[in-house]
Amino acid sequence: MKPSALPLLLAGLALAPLAHSNELSIRLERCSVLGDASARLACYDALAKAAPDGAVAIINAVADAPASTQPAAPLTPVMPAAVAAVTTIPPEASISRMVQWWELDQPAKRGVFNFRPHRDNYLLLANYSTSSNDGPFKDFTPAGLESQHTELTYQISFKMKMIEQLLSTPIDLWFGYTQQSYWQAYNRAASSPFRETNYQPELMLTTPLALKLPGLDIRYAALGAVHQSNGQTSTLSRSWNRVYAEIGAEHGDLALALRLWKRLDNARSNNDNLDIVDYMGHGDLRATYRFDGHELSVTGRRNFQKRHGSLQLGWAFPMTANLKGYLQAFSGYGQSLVDYNYSQKSLGAGFLIDF
Repeated sequence: MKPSALPLLLAGLALAPLAHSNELSIRLERCSVLGDASARLACYDALAKAAPDGAVAIINAVADAPASTQPAAPLTPVMPAAVAAVTTIPPEASISRMVQWWELDQPAKRGVFNFRPHRDNYLLLANYSTSSNDGPFKDFTPAGLESQHTELTYQISFKMKMIEQLLSTPIDLWFGYTQQSYWQAYNRAASSPFRETNYQPELMLTTPLALKLPGLDIRYAALGAVHQSNGQTSTLSRSWNRVYAEIGAEHGDLALALRLWKRLDNARSNNDNLDIVDYMGHGDLRATYRFDGHELSVTGRRNFQKRHGSLQLGWAFPMTANLKGYLQAFSGYGQSLVDYNYSQKSLGAGFLIDF
């Protein structure tokens, strides 16, 4: 439901008593911007359970109203102040998804040990690559691996707040986990093996920022420590450890996140990918733009000295509830850890879960 439907609905309920109107208006606002119907209704249901009796009718009316509802006329000043407070909900463009994503203000807080999405969660039913990197497998298995160009790829990613307001500061401690798997599901001749799986746990300290630059709102800063490996041995082993600094900003429906990292395990002993930074660079930049239920994303990495890097493009488009269709294109180095020094281009299609 669009926020523009709220004034008409609330005008009809102007005599309903409404306690804690300011808090309720903020929570209604956050429900209203959820793009998917099931998530939006679940948000209203949860709010109705916690709201005072006098406010439940308003919440239910807002949740059940058609999205196309438009106000017939502006609300008059004779409306009770408590109801008027709810009707001043700003348009969707003023709602920060980044604030909700990282729980950067008090109304967005959900407490600790609650699972939230971290990076994209998707399934590419067919991910076609222009070339296959079978070299590392030749010494690992007697016959090596003759991989197919089309495989099934998926990513699972979540985060969980461990400590809220660390040492009475606005800093939160998060744990995150991301797993990527590249499965030769259609390669029956090779018994459909998992060609590569990458595991990435991380710890993050985040703090809200309220910096306004011309055309850009700086929302948060973060410090993180991340380990990434593929759990393999011998010629297939790949791993590295990093610390990074991240900053997030928004401009309307455009979100930007910039990370700069420093590798920690640079020693030559027991290091299977000493030159990984040459190909994976020293940071990445991610930009996402949402409109009408669609999301366009671009993620880029670059080592400017070695002139290596990568570019990943994504398009998620609405299908039903929280499930979106998803197209992903990749070009460059390091689509997976075993491919960190191998350049390839790929195009995949499947589904993305949008929370």
